Amino acid sequence: MKLGELASRLGAELRGDADLEITGVKGIEEAGPAEITFVANPRYAGLARTTRAAAVLVEPEFQAIAPATLRIKNPYHAFSRALAFFYQPPAYAAGIHPTAVIDPTAIIGEGAHIGAYAVVGPGVHLGPHATLLPHVVLYPGVRAGSHFFAHAHAVVREHCILGDHVTLENGAIVGADGFGFAKNESGQWEKIPQSGPVRIGDRVDVQANACVDRATVGATEIGSGTKVDNLVQVGHGSRVGENTLLCAQTGLAGSSVVGSNAILAGQVGVAGHCTIGDGVILTAQSGVSHDIPPGQMISGSPGFDNRVWLRAVAIFQRLPDLVKRVSRLEARMEKTSDRSSEASRENDV
Repeated sequence: MKLGELASRLGAELRGDADLEITGVKGIEEAGPAEITFVANPRYAGLARTTRAAAVLVEPEFQAIAPATLRIKNPYHAFSRALAFFYQPPAYAAGIHPTAVIDPTAIIGEGAHIGAYAVVGPGVHLGPHATLLPHVVLYPGVRAGSHFFAHAHAVVREHCILGDHVTLENGAIVGADGFGFAKNESGQWEKIPQSGPVRIGDRVDVQANACVDRATVGATEIGSGTKVDNLVQVGHGSRVGENTLLCAQTGLAGSSVVGSNAILAGQVGVAGHCTIGDGVILTAQSGVSHDIPPGQMISGSPGFDNRVWLRAVAIFQRLPDLVKRVSRLEARMEKTSDRSSEASRENDV
């Protein structure tokens, strides 16, 4: 593809040779003279001057550099769009593999692809153009909208409801029993039935080996546009708003509430029954055991304001030196006190 055509398709301002032939997209340090790259983070701006790439996707006000530039407001998003021009994932033709097991009461929308050894239970409703890859299992009563895509070994449990354009990556589990147990009179843990389904909105991605548990009562809910990363745990009865990111190894305990447009970075933990407001950012490895008002950035465990946390971390690194200084000051004070005591005794004599 010519660079000029690529710029036109992206809606970017081109500064450079429109006739350059572009064959692919790569990172800024790996890209060669027939590939494009991007700069979205200021820390990589210096690499734009030394990259071997044919062209660089940058923001409109980016400095002039030797390679051609495609100037656009959101270069990272433009990069993802450009990548789609050069890489297409496998396409799956409509049809049902002979080893798939489909209950006669299931309703399968037009254009569906159902792969080898997939299982579709009684009363399942699949919208148009669904794709179930090998060994996907849909329990009884599952409902999924149009363009549902389940990668191999994904499982959706009974009576869960998924919207349009939902993607489940390999090993994702939607609707497994929540972790609910009660002690009986003998001190033994008895399982509490988990009767409530999971309800997932439109354009939700649940990544590999993530788990969204069903509710004891009511429902566990994931809002439209939300993305659930690998190995995330969404506890029973939790509610997550729209366009929120739950990043790798984040865990929501039961009945957590997370607002819309929030970001929970890697390994964040949220205690049960806590409410995280709209637009909140919890930085990596934060632990939250109380409600967080909208719009705040929280760090640490227990979590508190990110700006205070940054100062606290800087002080924490200096603690060994501060302890030494305090010890020296205490020693000096003891010596001063001893001299004062000796002088007092001499005066008494």
